[in-house]
Amino acid sequence: MISQKRNNFFLKKRSLTEKLVDKGFKIFALLMASSLSILLLAIFFVIFYESLDSMNRYGIDFLTTSEWNPVTDEYGAFTAIYGTLITSLAAVIISIPLGVGTAIFITEDILPAKVRGLIGFMVELLAAIPSVVLGLWAIFVMEPFIRPFLLFLYNFFGWIPFLSSEPIGPGIAPAILILVVMILPIVTSIARDSINQVPNKLREAAYGIGASRWTSIFNVILPAAISGITGGVLLGLGRAMGETMAVTMIIGNSNSFSWSIFSPGYTISAMLANQFGEADGSQVSSLMYAAFVLMLLTLIVNLLAQWIVKKLSLKYS
Repeated sequence: MISQKRNNFFLKKRSLTEKLVDKGFKIFALLMASSLSILLLAIFFVIFYESLDSMNRYGIDFLTTSEWNPVTDEYGAFTAIYGTLITSLAAVIISIPLGVGTAIFITEDILPAKVRGLIGFMVELLAAIPSVVLGLWAIFVMEPFIRPFLLFLYNFFGWIPFLSSEPIGPGIAPAILILVVMILPIVTSIARDSINQVPNKLREAAYGIGASRWTSIFNVILPAAISGITGGVLLGLGRAMGETMAVTMIIGNSNSFSWSIFSPGYTISAMLANQFGEADGSQVSSLMYAAFVLMLLTLIVNLLAQWIVKKLSLKYS
């Protein structure tokens, strides 16, 4: 009897209304998905078109020179490109052990459940803090607090080019640390979800052959979750490269190039935020050129993320 009812259900003819609703939803979903691609291409085209004058004038030299002088109408974005890369890469390198380590402590029953819940809540709350608030905190609290430590590094390791300038206030190093604070929730959350998706049978199998907790974590669980963790790390890298307000407030906004992370610096996003409102003439085209470079960098990061995640998924699946 039940089997007959089930067959009748599957053999039931769909009404015209159901077919129209399904077809309309399919068309609507296709239009929404296509609109995102069209919007991205439109943004890319507009920025490229507006930067053509600067591209034709400076060419590749725009990427290798540091002079940015509206008075003489000479522009180069090497300082901003260097600041963007050094701050974002250094922030990601620091956030990997912090984020993945926090995710392990939250998911692997190392701490009591209440403590793990509190840590997870604090991580999620950290992601909700506006960037301008973090920028103010970096100026008035973080930078004065870390300055003695930076001075210590300068006094003992100042012969290293990356530590060769005396820290006297806002600079690249405080910008790196504030970016760590901003991307840490992304890395931690995605790493936690990736670790939670590892089947329990892998943990039980590792314990069954006599592996310790840390052996199973490093040799079984993390390799199984590595594709998701890598995707989260590269997503955080893209977030760090495009961050504007907090970095603008603490990096020093200096276009004088220096290898030292203790000196004031610049990023492409900070340069756009500071100068675009008052720019005119060829300066607008140069800023668009810098924005185009930033778009290419973030595009490369996203493509690299997809490639790495796919390779790791095939390797550890």
